[in-house]
Amino acid sequence: MVKLTGYFENLIRRYIPAWYFPNIHFTDVLEVIILSFIIYQLLKWIKNTKAWMLLKGMVVILVFILVAAILRMNTILYLAKNSLTVLATAAIVVFQPELRRALEKLGEKNYMPIINSGKQRRASDYIVDEIVEASFDMGQVKTGALIVIENVATLTEYENTGIPVDAIVSRQLLINIFEHNTPLHDGAVMIRDNRIVSATCYLPLSENMKISKELGTRHRAAVGMSEVSDAMVIVVSEETGAVSLATGGKILRNLSKEEIKEELISVMETTPVSNSIFNWLKGGRRHEE
Repeated sequence: MVKLTGYFENLIRRYIPAWYFPNIHFTDVLEVIILSFIIYQLLKWIKNTKAWMLLKGMVVILVFILVAAILRMNTILYLAKNSLTVLATAAIVVFQPELRRALEKLGEKNYMPIINSGKQRRASDYIVDEIVEASFDMGQVKTGALIVIENVATLTEYENTGIPVDAIVSRQLLINIFEHNTPLHDGAVMIRDNRIVSATCYLPLSENMKISKELGTRHRAAVGMSEVSDAMVIVVSEETGAVSLATGGKILRNLSKEEIKEELISVMETTPVSNSIFNWLKGGRRHEE
């Protein structure tokens, strides 16, 4: 076998001497796959934000510098070389919101389930029914509403922008909060572990340019909240009364009660407590038994 391999190598070198066959290892292939995936995800993420326009501007500058290098414009090349550090710092400042969101999305992914926080489902079936019924009751009378259901990522930053409530979720309470001309109707309601923790909360607006122009600020805020966290956001349109659900940076419009419940329950199904090493250390195994 060794002689046969050597024969083919000599044959290739004899008749195709100019060809170059690099030594490719498994790690080289793995590196190409990883880099391709990262670049694809980066471009896919940037394309849906304002950073896409900034990136195109940076490409224009790089093309201009390339032309200057080809034509040997030494003054321009000197200025570009000495401005590299400043431009890198400026890029970090300009892209700061996008970089923060990217890191937040990266942190949301559960790559190591064994070190998961181990929380149970964020809302019981009864609470889900109360939220859904309240949403469709408000939709019938065209009362606008924005309900954020916290999942794994803690939303204290946005919770603090509102007024503390700390009350058990109920259909009547949600309807009363979003009733017109009441102190708490403007903004979003935050729900955590079967309780309304805050109302009149401010949410970040989505910068996704693909969102339909038919949707207003309330829907854009719902999508924006789902982009920066793993929360589920129910939004009731004040114009049409339609109930929609935003999750994972996407919005599902004009859903029925059954569809809303199915989406909420499917997303809120989380890893059991017994899978978390931290809960095991705190006695989770004892409670499981």
